[in-house]
Amino acid sequence: QVQLAESGGGLVQPGGSLRLSCAASGSISSFNAMGWYRQAPGKGRELVAFITRDGSTNYANSVKGRFTISRDNAKNTVYLQMNSLKPEDTAVYYCNAQVPSHYWGHGTQVTVSS
Repeated sequence: QVQLAESGGGLVQPGGSLRLSCAASGSISSFNAMGWYRQAPGKGRELVAFITRDGSTNYANSVKGRFTISRDNAKNTVYLQMNSLKPEDTAVYYCNAQVPSHYWGHGTQVTVSS
């Protein structure tokens, strides 16, 4: 069983930045991949970004060039640096681990508003 704990969400103005963190209870270096998903009000959950065990990354088109996913294996933590935030980035952001089984965090709210 893997437990994931997200942090770093909050309220930010358009154009601002936030960094989300996801701390895992297991050794993330052994996980197949870790990723970030988000769910806006009234919408389905969508993939934002993921990073594989070998360090390959992939991003949703809507966040390319603005968001960066990274990890610190020593801290068993994955990060999502979010820059140039837009109101449409407002959502609950969830951390996901593919161990290969999927595990989810409880989510952290990101609100982009002036």
